[in-house]
Amino acid sequence: MTGRSANFLRHVAQTSDAPISIEVDRVEGSYIYDKEGKEYLDLIAGISVANLGHANPKVQKAITDQLENYSHVMVYGEFILEPQVDLATRLAQLLPDKLDTTYFVNSGSEAVEGALKLAKRYTGRAEIISFNNAYHGSTHGALSIMGNDFYKSAFTPLLPDTRIIEFNSKNDLKEITEKTAAVIIEPVQGEAGVRIADNEFLDALRAKCDATKTLLIFDDIQAGMGRTGKLFTFEHYDIIPDIITLAKAFGGGLPLGAFISSNKIMSCLQKDPPLGHITTFGGNPLSCAAGLAFVNELLDTAIMDGVAGKAQLFEDNLNHPAIKEIRNKGLLMAVEFDSFEFNKKVIDECIANGVIVDWFLFADSSLRISPPLNISDEDITKACEILSNAIENIN
Repeated sequence: MTGRSANFLRHVAQTSDAPISIEVDRVEGSYIYDKEGKEYLDLIAGISVANLGHANPKVQKAITDQLENYSHVMVYGEFILEPQVDLATRLAQLLPDKLDTTYFVNSGSEAVEGALKLAKRYTGRAEIISFNNAYHGSTHGALSIMGNDFYKSAFTPLLPDTRIIEFNSKNDLKEITEKTAAVIIEPVQGEAGVRIADNEFLDALRAKCDATKTLLIFDDIQAGMGRTGKLFTFEHYDIIPDIITLAKAFGGGLPLGAFISSNKIMSCLQKDPPLGHITTFGGNPLSCAAGLAFVNELLDTAIMDGVAGKAQLFEDNLNHPAIKEIRNKGLLMAVEFDSFEFNKKVIDECIANGVIVDWFLFADSSLRISPPLNISDEDITKACEILSNAIENIN
């Protein structure tokens, strides 16, 4: 163990008792390189963050160009900062008219917290409804609407007036009433192991929210920004949410999140009280410059058009009998095994052989694949060979 490794374990707060502990030296494209020069093919992309790969040249240039001008200058919302305005304007061009106003924050959890506050403030109601096995972040409010008791029971009591209903159950939509401020949903549940909302269910959910004047929030934090082959997941469906949350890949590798709604809804945060939601660093100019470069590069290339084909290449090359199921929406993929124990052995074997994979928080028998969207076909074939060999060696 190196001195830095010992200091990592001693002085950096750990979230598990068995960190991967790769000492990163440099990154490029789909690869991470450690201090000994070993290369790792990154099939999780920083948990769906590096959608254009690591150290994308267009994003890197946008960051360095902005750094020469200014970084932080003033609390959010007081000065006119070109990167903020340009990114918000670009989003308004890409989104429907009812999603034309962006509030920038630093992370996905913060985006969810802001969206919940906005819904409660605008509707004057308190109840928030979410879904079984939903993951929306680890801060207090986001944790309160997490759909898994194991990960939140140690931190109770949490927010009151929250309710968990079954994902894809039209019958459970009766729980939405005139007391409900908002329903928040991941159209593609990430930490549940890639569970996808049915079209009919989302249609019924939208109708129920309309009937009760309840706001509908789409959490696009993990599945958005091209990962499913669309910029936003609602584009796969014939409905539009009232609020959308973004983060992870949105910042092009820098910390950036957002909750987005209509100008009418968002304006309620301006008064009674003023400063109804504030953040010191949300919309940092460097992050917004990176985010704009990322979005433009994603749209100026055919990368999203290739997502379905690359997902199919993974499926075609992963057909071992030990694999019970492969679920995916684009390049957010879950490879299902019999148990966590088997899955963990496969993951460890892959990492030892230079391929980084992981499991899902609420589906630990499923192996996570969410690589950069521009991963090469050759790297997909290489990764599948290493993964298949790992499965065979353990099986």
